[in-house]
Amino acid sequence: MFALVDANSFYCSAEQVYRPDWRGRPIIVLSNNDGCIVAANRQAREAGIEKFKPYFEVKGLCKAKGVIVCSSNYELYGDLSAKMMEVIGRFAPEQHIYSIDESFLSFKRCSKAIPDFAEHAALLRRTVWKECRLPVCVGIAPTLTLAKVANHAAKKIPGYQGVCVFDESRAWRSVLAQMTTRDIWGIGGRIARRLSLVGIETALQLADMPPGLARKQFNVELERTVRELNGQPCKVWDEARADKKQIFSTRSMGQRITSLTELEQALCKHAGIAAAKARRQQSLCRHILIFAGNSPYDEAPVSRRFQHRFACATDDTRQFTQIASQAAKSLFISGVRYYKVGVGLIDLEDARHAQQDLFNTSPSNPTLMKAFDSINGKFGSDSVFMAAQGISPKWAMRREFLSPQYTTKWRDLPVIKCG
Repeated sequence: MFALVDANSFYCSAEQVYRPDWRGRPIIVLSNNDGCIVAANRQAREAGIEKFKPYFEVKGLCKAKGVIVCSSNYELYGDLSAKMMEVIGRFAPEQHIYSIDESFLSFKRCSKAIPDFAEHAALLRRTVWKECRLPVCVGIAPTLTLAKVANHAAKKIPGYQGVCVFDESRAWRSVLAQMTTRDIWGIGGRIARRLSLVGIETALQLADMPPGLARKQFNVELERTVRELNGQPCKVWDEARADKKQIFSTRSMGQRITSLTELEQALCKHAGIAAAKARRQQSLCRHILIFAGNSPYDEAPVSRRFQHRFACATDDTRQFTQIASQAAKSLFISGVRYYKVGVGLIDLEDARHAQQDLFNTSPSNPTLMKAFDSINGKFGSDSVFMAAQGISPKWAMRREFLSPQYTTKWRDLPVIKCG
């Protein structure tokens, strides 16, 4: 048996953890630079707020309906997610964190030790709420795909009260009849449209499709999905994900960049972020791509690129920052109001098996970078950084409605007053 534990409207729920007075009220969370709505809780949706709408289009409606508006507080969300996953992991011997708010559990070889899965799931929900103040739903089933279906039922179908356990086919077939093919894990819009052309609209119809036919007319992945919908385990989670072949750090600016100094600072900032990502997956970079441009909707769109190949593959922030600083001078055009910048590491190799160069000594300093990452890991990102990225840049991401970072900044720690 497998379980999928999913937090309800995670970003919105995270905003309520340290604001009990917000519980039960409509909340939305905005994307980078407060652009569009990326999260809306049930109360906000009932008020007519739709996800992925530009905020300026619904600003008046939010004010009229008393909707609480929050900028994305990634520091808070990441910390609360880590705490939630630690609690969830206690309830099974194997855990796979699927996303910031979703986690799979495997009860393989321990099912007999759990006499009642429904009660076990209910205890998990209560424990997460007690220790993290985050509401979650739990779906348990014989396969990963059915666990997703069970979680869907626990969250959206009345009567389950946050917990759904599929221990027999009759239970999940009744739920599949209420779901479309698009609701099934791994079925995208293109596949759903092709299924519709052959008369398969509901998830139950998909489950009744002959597996061989699914493979012949579509692909092996759809065959596995069909088998999983019938209780036959075919999918496994990746315990060791493949390293990324390319690493990018990009951002749209909260305030347009109009000077060379600001452009240099922004590019150096993203060079540092990309370098840290490379070190986390133990990769070295031979080729770096740096780009900057204004909005494609501007009267005269501008998009410029700069490339550099290192003599020795590196993951050293100092090397990337030096190249980014040089690139800024090449990319900058007076009068252009830069809107989006980024750094890409596009030729990566495994640091553990790197080929050394007899004639070029690497300028990297792994010991220094290890200390660099250790300090930032212990005290928070940008506790130490390259001065080239600036101290308090004006171009930083706009977060007008940012709530306090209660768990990661000393000045934002909640204050408890005892009478």
